[in-house]
Amino acid sequence: MQHYQDLNALLSSDPEAKRYYDTLPDYAREQIGTRSDSVNSFASLKDYAQNVLRGDD
Repeated sequence: MQHYQDLNALLSSDPEAKRYYDTLPDYAREQIGTRSDSVNSFASLKDYAQNVLRGDD
């Protein structure tokens, strides 16, 4: 699995991750943005998004 420095690097390098991120509601993107340093792979993006969407933050 590819790991990136942070969320911005992930989104700029992985078109599939960017498409997924763009489908998330604004509040979920904001929550993920507060932890951008720890979101460094598509898998971690999906895991964190699922937690936010469930309200388990």
